[in-house]
Amino acid sequence: MQHFVRNLLGDVQAFEFMLQNDWFESDITRIGAEQEMCLVDNKTFKPACINMQVLERMGDDKPWCVTELAKFNLENNLSPREFTGTCLSDMEAENLHYLSVIQKVLDEFDASIILCGILPTLRKHDLEMHNLTPKDRYFALMAAIQKHLLGTSFELRVEGVDELLVKHDSPLLEACNTSFQVHLQVAPKDFVKMYNIAQVLAAPVIAVSANSPLVFGRRLWHETRIALFQQSLDTRTTYDHMRERLPRVNFGSGWLRGDITEIYKEDISRFRVLLAGAIEEDSMAMVREGKTPKLRALQIHNSTVYRWNRPCYGISPNGKPHLRIENRVMPAGPTTVDEVANAAFWLGCMISMGQHYPDITKQIDFADARDNFLKSAKFGMDTTFSWLKDKKIPVKDMILNELLPLAKEGLKMQKVKSADISKYLDIIEARTTEHKTGARWALRSFTNLIKEVTHDEAVTAVTAATIKNQKENKPVHTWKEATAADLENWQPSHIKVEEFMSTDLFTVQKDDLVALVAEIMDWRRIRYMPVEDSKGELIGLISSRMLLRHFARQSCDVAEQEKVVTVKDLMIEKPVIVTPDTTIMEAMNKMREHRIGCLPVVKSKELVGIITEMDFLRITSRLLERLEK
Repeated sequence: MQHFVRNLLGDVQAFEFMLQNDWFESDITRIGAEQEMCLVDNKTFKPACINMQVLERMGDDKPWCVTELAKFNLENNLSPREFTGTCLSDMEAENLHYLSVIQKVLDEFDASIILCGILPTLRKHDLEMHNLTPKDRYFALMAAIQKHLLGTSFELRVEGVDELLVKHDSPLLEACNTSFQVHLQVAPKDFVKMYNIAQVLAAPVIAVSANSPLVFGRRLWHETRIALFQQSLDTRTTYDHMRERLPRVNFGSGWLRGDITEIYKEDISRFRVLLAGAIEEDSMAMVREGKTPKLRALQIHNSTVYRWNRPCYGISPNGKPHLRIENRVMPAGPTTVDEVANAAFWLGCMISMGQHYPDITKQIDFADARDNFLKSAKFGMDTTFSWLKDKKIPVKDMILNELLPLAKEGLKMQKVKSADISKYLDIIEARTTEHKTGARWALRSFTNLIKEVTHDEAVTAVTAATIKNQKENKPVHTWKEATAADLENWQPSHIKVEEFMSTDLFTVQKDDLVALVAEIMDWRRIRYMPVEDSKGELIGLISSRMLLRHFARQSCDVAEQEKVVTVKDLMIEKPVIVTPDTTIMEAMNKMREHRIGCLPVVKSKELVGIITEMDFLRITSRLLERLEK
């Protein structure tokens, strides 16, 4: 580790030397992108943990396809190309080709690609360590993050239409997120100006591209990736005092003022080194010899600090070093054409605003840029921004009246083909005019679906409809909402209890009056009431049949009517239970075997849900309907 840190400091010195001596490429502008994706089973639409098998089947001649953190993820690295002419349509064509090559292999596994910011059908247990891609770097990264955890667990706290409040024992929660990361090469003299513009543009880009509102069956932020990514790697905890600690996933702490090394120096100062690779090169010795170093130590550390606009160093084919800004705010999907439209919008705005605003920091406070960023992640197209010169403006008006004209101007300045400009920016215009991002489509679909199906079926229908529309490469603003009919190929035989159980529970404690229990069960129209202690641990169960027997006896016996009867006098003390990981078939067999109509769901003694015969009746009736069709 100490050897690595010495190399890291040497890399910073070498970087500064190359900047001061004008080594960097500045006469060409290139763009590139990385496509992250999820793999799902064609029958269940749940994660297919087969990335290593897929890569093995593809062979060694596809270096553009690489692993990601979880076994249900892959990533395509698209070719860097000059930012001009048909670069945008070429990027889309290359991505579609790569995806088709992967899908051909996935067909052998009865699986599909899905492009989405967060896979709606992900379950919490999909994010346990056994689903980590088996590579040394990933194990080392997880272990290092875990080592720096100041609390006892990683926590997710996100509020939207619904609320998510859950603990997790590993940082693999990060694997929820998939994105379409776009790179823009910039000249060193323009880097500060362009980086600050990228920070300002992050908010409107999120608003118009938001695509990640559903997590674990909850409706949260329009772009929940922003909250989920930060919290999944957040090693901080709460304190009595108010010490400031920046999370490893962050928007930044202020405007960039000096040069790109200011970011690297801040990240080295704020965040401890997580990974230490074996570094062979001496970067300072190389620059003294006139050779371009790879700055491997600096790049490794940079890859473990997750800025939403990340500075990147690279070496061009001509051997010259270059600088890039990597935009990480755009989610994957929902289609390839949507992604390239998002990229075109951002790239065009970057170029044009770079011409119009030599110092964007004089137009807007950093606090407003960061506030806009968070608001757009929460509310998407419903956001009102504090914009340049402190103007308050709805995002729809800003995009249509200000940013789209700038994007068009910027793309023309780069001499991008006019047909490409029209094709991709027309998608952004239509999406904005119709107020229909991927997030709004998913939220509307899910909200309508849960009126007639379970939460699990609803997220499955949204996932199935996404894959169908994605294969046709139709822009999301043209999609019809997902319906229960999208479940036609769904086969839930191996689905687990946690996907169907009720988690909105009404419970009582052992000292509660039976009269209270009877009223609650009548008011809420429920037949089973779990009994828990003050710590949320299950200690019993009471049913409507028990209450009927009790009140029947009481009506016939005057002495019984005068007794104070509490829950502990009637409850079953050791009810039959299942765990969240129990399959639906196992749960049904257990109900039949014990001739009961309810199963409390318990994990580590804690009551986490309940599943009843009515849940099975709903599942069975819909399966029969689909079979009949």
